[in-house]
Amino acid sequence: MGNFGVSEWILILLIVILLFGGRKIPELMRGIGRGIREFNDAKNNVKKEIEEGINEKDKESSSVKS
Repeated sequence: MGNFGVSEWILILLIVILLFGGRKIPELMRGIGRGIREFNDAKNNVKKEIEEGINEKDKESSSVKS
């Protein structure tokens, strides 16, 4: 289902051009880029918080054992 060939990508590109017009495509791509960047930033923040929580838990358990 996710394996697109060259002809499928060309067809998708033509449909996008017909729907949005040539002038709107750069604006559309910028918006998609911003959305992807925000998603990745949020994902990295969650990952960082989880790792910090794990590290705190490890420090607490090692200090209790001492």
